[in-house]
Amino acid sequence: MTRIVIATPDAVLVARQGREWTVDAYLEGMKAQAIAVDESGRRLYVGTSGKGLYRSADGGHTWEKISFPHNNITAVAVQAGARDGRGVAYAGTSPSTFWRSPDGGESWQEMTAMVELPSASEWSFPPQPDTHHVRWIEPDPHVAGKLYVAIEAGALLRAEEGGETWHDRVPNGPYDTHTAATHHDEEGRVYSAAGDGYYESADGGESWSRLMDGLRHRYLVGVGVDPGDADTVVVSAARGPGVSYHPRGAEAYVYRRSAGGPFALAMEGLPAPEGTVASQFATHVTEPGVFYAVNNHGLFRSNDAGRSWQELPLTWPEGVFRTRVNGMVVFRE
Repeated sequence: MTRIVIATPDAVLVARQGREWTVDAYLEGMKAQAIAVDESGRRLYVGTSGKGLYRSADGGHTWEKISFPHNNITAVAVQAGARDGRGVAYAGTSPSTFWRSPDGGESWQEMTAMVELPSASEWSFPPQPDTHHVRWIEPDPHVAGKLYVAIEAGALLRAEEGGETWHDRVPNGPYDTHTAATHHDEEGRVYSAAGDGYYESADGGESWSRLMDGLRHRYLVGVGVDPGDADTVVVSAARGPGVSYHPRGAEAYVYRRSAGGPFALAMEGLPAPEGTVASQFATHVTEPGVFYAVNNHGLFRSNDAGRSWQELPLTWPEGVFRTRVNGMVVFRE
């Protein structure tokens, strides 16, 4: 059975596939900003804006607020490898701090070396220039303790040993990453959807290529990578932030790139760009060629590697897509 969990400011939505698709809303009004799931699919983490950190130990049926030193959690992630199967959890905040939990969220340690990097004095979030935040945490599936951490705005950082050691941004790398991705079959492959464009690295973030051919809309928000083909990606894109996140005035697109070719629009089966916020994507390692996309119109699935999309038959609780969509995870039960 497939389960999909979506984080929006209005609610955390849990869609379950049985004989029919069903959906339930949790943490309503809690301003969910980020979501992550461990490899078992049982333990989920949701970071909120001003409401703290929440955890589910049963795949999203029940939720509890857990003790965490900050209330404004902007990024969460889980890296596989802990002996008990729960993985190592990570969280980032606004203002930017980075935390690690080796015990499933029971205790947290701040990894302070991140904010001591030389570029830290230049980090700034344009709408609120006196602050910045951790926008995304992407664990490396091949190297335990290695992570890619995006600061909005100013840097895509690399961490080793679970945040004990840090490497600063590199020349010609992404500056304003919104979403990053890796691939379970290709060590060193990293993908970045950024406000300054689309980037790929083949050497674990030591160097980057900016790949913009075919992108007519160059402000990127979401990225997904085909589990069965590391050269096939989809991205959500717009002209800029003002038309990316709120349905009123939104105009966002989906592009696809494969086999090293240019990006091309991949909108078949998706809602019209006008009034559509930038989509977030998710995949599952057991489903090669399958992408999931979510936006303010609902949840969509592609079974042909992003060439076309079909809306999943879900009845959504009223009001859950009034604004942006902040994240999504897919897992199997």
